[in-house]
Amino acid sequence: MEKGKKPSSLVVSDVGAWAMNVVSSVGIIMANKQLMSSSGFAFAFATTLTGFHFSVTALVGMVSNATGYSAPKHVPMWELVWFSIVANTSITGMNLSLMLNSVGFYQISKLSMIPVVCVMEWIIHGKRYSKEVKMAVAVVVVGVGICTVTDVKVNAKGFICAFVAVLCSSLQQISIGSLQKKYSVGSFELLSKTAPIQAVSLLVLGPVVDYYLTGNLLPNYNLSAGAVFFILLSCSLAVFCNMSQYLCIGRFSAVSFQVLGHMKTVCVLTLGWLLFDSELTLKNILGMLLAVTGMVIYSWAVEAEKQADSKIILRKDTLSEEDSQLLKVENGESPVKDVDLGKTIG
Repeated sequence: MEKGKKPSSLVVSDVGAWAMNVVSSVGIIMANKQLMSSSGFAFAFATTLTGFHFSVTALVGMVSNATGYSAPKHVPMWELVWFSIVANTSITGMNLSLMLNSVGFYQISKLSMIPVVCVMEWIIHGKRYSKEVKMAVAVVVVGVGICTVTDVKVNAKGFICAFVAVLCSSLQQISIGSLQKKYSVGSFELLSKTAPIQAVSLLVLGPVVDYYLTGNLLPNYNLSAGAVFFILLSCSLAVFCNMSQYLCIGRFSAVSFQVLGHMKTVCVLTLGWLLFDSELTLKNILGMLLAVTGMVIYSWAVEAEKQADSKIILRKDTLSEEDSQLLKVENGESPVKDVDLGKTIG
């Protein structure tokens, strides 16, 4: 097999992980829309619902460990607590940003995660990007911006919340890949360790944050059978969504996850138009086409970058072998046969 090329089984598993992320993410958005919208069941407790999500994910992780399906690995508790604080701050910050800012500014703040992740990876890991990758990222950002950004209004509190949310979300996604590599831990094993900490903290703080956001108390909500069904559906999809997020970032990178993740935005807009009578204008369609074009260019650019890197590594390996042989000859350590003359040099 040529260097730089993945076995077909790895390609299939990469595509499977990405497909699971897209399907579960879009599914959970559709389920939550029905659960939380005023025309649905008006369950307005987003942060608490996220606590439910991580509780079910933690339960699945414990069952998996107990049955031997997965093996727990050691990760220092301080790293898990630090990661959970960053992740929960990201969730809370995004909810506060959506409440305090216009939808347009909220979308811009989410789009800014791509360049922020690029800069943070450059600072933390010294990673550099080719001009083709930068161009593709710009095309995706512009395309999704055309799709989603409408009115743009901002205030001081909203800007601070958006800034904190983007910073913590970017750091969280970089940390997922870093922790997996640092401690040689699988995506599901890492998730099963962080989920219980996030679940407990979100279930304790979630009702307080939701009361600040909505002015409603969770005990006052009239829980119907339909609401219970969609809460359970949302939690089930969240397990797959969380698992696939860790899988994708472990397999790809935080930047790739952000860029290709905007495919979910395109799917949500399309399904919203099909299922919920959302408006789909020419501007939305053109933006989606531009975003998809950018994603295709990005995939091509990343693959070309990998191929170029593998050729450089191969060339270095070859040169190092030749240099080694020449040094041995000069030092009289290893005789080299002259095939043409049938003589031995040295």
